[in-house]
Amino acid sequence: MSEAHVRRVAVIGTGVIGASWATCFLARGLDVTASDPAPGAEAALRAAIAAQWPAMEAMGLAPGASPGRLRFCATPDRAVEAADFVQENGPERLDVKRALFAALDAAAPPAAILATSASTITVSEFQDACPRHPERVVLGHPFNPPHLIPLVEVAGGTATSAAVVDRALGFYRALGKHPIHLRREVRGHVANRLQAALWQEAFHLVQAGVASVADIDAAIAHGPGLRWALLGPFLSLHLSGGPGGIGALFEKPLWQATEGMWRDLGRVSVDLALGARVAEGVTAELAGRDQAELIRQRDALLLELLTRKGRAGELP
Repeated sequence: MSEAHVRRVAVIGTGVIGASWATCFLARGLDVTASDPAPGAEAALRAAIAAQWPAMEAMGLAPGASPGRLRFCATPDRAVEAADFVQENGPERLDVKRALFAALDAAAPPAAILATSASTITVSEFQDACPRHPERVVLGHPFNPPHLIPLVEVAGGTATSAAVVDRALGFYRALGKHPIHLRREVRGHVANRLQAALWQEAFHLVQAGVASVADIDAAIAHGPGLRWALLGPFLSLHLSGGPGGIGALFEKPLWQATEGMWRDLGRVSVDLALGARVAEGVTAELAGRDQAELIRQRDALLLELLTRKGRAGELP
């Protein structure tokens, strides 16, 4: 089955990520069946979709898109029994993944892809729990919140077929996402590892007394973060290299200084004292700000950025 023939998506686990995925699928005109064992899960899911729907309207709905195309099921096997594509969003625990995917593999149609939103668990760690069709299990890791952020990281496990990876990539592209293909599995995938590296140095700079929490946030938000949102690290480096591009940059003393900073980066473990110090810094940074309004402004600017970026044909 090609991505063009996906009409029914099952969302298994409807917490923050699962609810956001459900909104995304519904906005693209798909039928969604969902399941989550938590008390009040259906009401919470429908409330989340209602809250997120205005953003989907602003971005543009597919023909026939409607929250009314959501059906909630009591159990995962009922939710996936007629699905073309399954997006699993259960707890980040290997024992839970193994039990859940065994049930999904037993109940889902043979042609259905089983995708996981797992952040740190790799497909190879649990796909052997799917004796019927381990080849259809794939990573489909979004960046939060999935109904807004385009990135999806796609990877196969040791038993995943190349055709399934291609189908998953095609399905996410058809949603308007920007999927990337991880050619080998690595814990945390790509985006989480990149931000983890930044967080490590950010915590180290606080611990070392170099700058305040607010100034470290400002250093990214008012500096490289603006460029990274448009180009990413390598293209930003390329443009920094002048006429010779990134290749010329490696020949300059500046690059030797960069590698010198690599050797000087801190390694830190967040103990209670450092955690409290950072938390106090965040509280001070938010002083006098309305957090709800901060979130509203962030999301409004994010929507505007996504719209404008979609019209910029030369940006990646």
